[in-house]
Amino acid sequence: MKHFNSANHQPLLAHWLEQFQQKELFDAFAGLYSFASVFVIDQEKKLLYHSPPEKNPFMFKEKNTLGRTWKLVNVDTSPGQQIRLQLADDTWLNFRQYSQTLNDAQGRFMGTICLLIHESTNSSQKNLPPIPLTDHINFHGILSRSPSMKPVFQIIQNAAKTEATVLVRGESGTGKELAANAIHNLSPRKRKPFFAINCAALSVNLLESELFGHVRGAFTGAINDHVGLFRQADGGTLFLDEVAELPLELQAKLLRVIQEQSYIPVGGTKLVHVNVRIVTATHRSLRNEVKHGRFREDLMYRLRVVPIFIPPLRERREDINLLLWHFIQQHNAKGLRKIDKIEPQAMRILLDYRWPGNIRELQNVLEYAFVVGRGPSLKLSELPPEFREQNRKPKKEDHLPSIPGDKEPDAIRQALEQCDGKMGLAAEMLGLSRATFWRKRKKYGI
Repeated sequence: MKHFNSANHQPLLAHWLEQFQQKELFDAFAGLYSFASVFVIDQEKKLLYHSPPEKNPFMFKEKNTLGRTWKLVNVDTSPGQQIRLQLADDTWLNFRQYSQTLNDAQGRFMGTICLLIHESTNSSQKNLPPIPLTDHINFHGILSRSPSMKPVFQIIQNAAKTEATVLVRGESGTGKELAANAIHNLSPRKRKPFFAINCAALSVNLLESELFGHVRGAFTGAINDHVGLFRQADGGTLFLDEVAELPLELQAKLLRVIQEQSYIPVGGTKLVHVNVRIVTATHRSLRNEVKHGRFREDLMYRLRVVPIFIPPLRERREDINLLLWHFIQQHNAKGLRKIDKIEPQAMRILLDYRWPGNIRELQNVLEYAFVVGRGPSLKLSELPPEFREQNRKPKKEDHLPSIPGDKEPDAIRQALEQCDGKMGLAAEMLGLSRATFWRKRKKYGI
């Protein structure tokens, strides 16, 4: 277990925790809930810890022997998934399984903490306390309660177990690098390096050198050999963000690496052989880039063997409140200011905002609020100017302008069809507030 980092916690708590040994703290945590079983598994899925018998009433059919390979449950399943396990007395009980992977400072997978919470409420277990269940998923750092994200998580899990190249599509700020990290951490390469580079952030020459390395004397200023990211990521995963920005002259070299797992460094003469999995991401359509001659068609097909589309935040509005409080809690932990409520007017604006910059914009808005504001309430006046301007816009009508009442259902159906079922866009098209649109849709059974 890593040493406690007092910089991330309140000073008084840090001082108090220093009195205890790490094992003592962990035992106290593991024993908090008497009807749950806690297990720790290392990177080879060997059992390092399980709840002691006096804290764990469940003795499973398979003995929990320390040092043995963990076979009781699959630690790669979705958080909160229901599983059914056999006890030593041959009875079966339902459990909810929650797992959290642990990585070291270099991002290498080091193990998993697994929690099994008993879910049965049959007559023989009526004295069990209620079971705390979460209403959202923390999928390798990606927080969501939106149903639209569940297929994304499933594709990531399935693709991670293969060697297929993956293309992550999504708008800026949706969490494409987190998805790439999840693919790496769920893959057989999880104990090998993970590197990421933004293809839009560097010039052509510098990007080529960063990716493929160079030899001494290859160009002015190259006084030493430089090992590129492909060589550094050997055996692991390389994430190429904004791959649509990759210059044409480098696309051919990338295609060769994918096909032959070899390349020649800048200024070099010898082939370098590597074994690297490629995961890429872009906010643009590669097919459109191919159509306009900016991207190689053969490379596009090599990169998008498994395409994954991450919905923008405006299409997963269930996550806005979840992410707001997640980032508020992160800032609260720094101790400069503690927010424990959001004023209704500010909350309404935050929930109705379209978030063109997605999760990254939401995070920046809260950072702004923590800097400019004071006190335990987040106020509308502490939001960036564009939010206050939005609040001054005239309110939308509560009826459909120029449309007779008997024609409203048809207008709502047509708007939904034109907007691919996206209620926010359909409401905007009809000049209605989201609340009014939802009420009318329910009224007409649409």
